[in-house]
This record gives sequence, structure tokens and C-alpha cells, in this order.
Amino acid sequence: MGFDWSEAAGTLEVSPALERAGLLAEPVARSVRELGDERIGVAEIDPELADTSAFCAEYGSPLELSANCVVVAGKRAGEVRHAACLVLATTRADVNGVVKRRLDVRKASFASMDDAVELTGMEYGGITPFGLPEGWPVLIDAAVAEAAAVVVGSGVRRSKLIAPGEALTRLPGAEVLEGLGR
Repeated sequence: MGFDWSEAAGTLEVSPALERAGLLAEPVARSVRELGDERIGVAEIDPELADTSAFCAEYGSPLELSANCVVVAGKRAGEVRHAACLVLATTRADVNGVVKRRLDVRKASFASMDDAVELTGMEYGGITPFGLPEGWPVLIDAAVAEAAAVVVGSGVRRSKLIAPGEALTRLPGAEVLEGLGR
């Protein structure tokens, strides 16, 4: 028997992501293969329901077991620094506190939709910590890291990944930060 995704999945039919890579954006599929963790699942969804609140309402996935991945940017000495932040959907990323200090920038802000899509190679509304550009820090709130399973994007709007928080901490560039989600 495989991993039990049911608590986070709600009514979704989940399959091992390694077996359904066609439901993932290419950089995400590559990342999932490299991680090789059979506990990572994928489920197809209506792309019109990819936004967290609509997704949770339709599929019965608990909001507290959904994690949002946002791309942030800041400048230091003319250099733009990017990071991805992963926080539970019941919280918001502390961009002007925790993230700003971690990136060592004067000001941090959410990247524009166009920049986030272009830089990640993912669809807006499907951005995920899997398959991000090399060298980016993946800042993970401690509550996400401790979760038995959370729902995250898949790089496209037509599916969602479900993964143990511990697996997310093994992604390249992953750093667990207390207080990232407020």
C-alpha cells in the first residue's frame, strides 16, 4: 500500500506523481524524478479551481493542509535576488521581515506575475517549490515542514501535488524558517 494522502486530498483521486509526470510542468516533473520520493502524489483538477480557496472549497481539502508558494524578489548592490516562500494557506509570508533578512536586501516584495511565470517556467496559480531555478533559496515555514502531507502546486493549473512536509525540506535550496508564515 502506498502513502496515505487522504487527509490533505479531500475528494481528490491521487496517484503517485512518478507514474503521472504528464500532469506536471516539465521542471516540476524533473524535480520529482530527481527526488524519487514515492510519497509525492498528484491529482488532476479543474484548472479554473486552481486558486487555493476555490480548490479547497470544491475538493474538500483542508485549508490548513494547503501550502502556497510565492516568488519574492529584492535587490542588493544592483543584484536582484529571488526566493520561493512556502507557507500554509492559513498564513501569509513575512516578506518584509523574515524574507528580507534572509535575502539580505533593503526591501523584498512579491515578484510580478509575469516575472514569476517567466523565471519559473510554470503557470501562474500553479507555482510550486519543485523545479525552481538553480540557486534559488526555497524558504519553507516550519509548520509546512512538520505537516504529514500538504497540497502544493504542480507547475500547471490542471493538477496539484500532495507531499509530506519532510519531503519538501529535501528540495534543492530548501531552508526551514520559524515564523516565515504569519
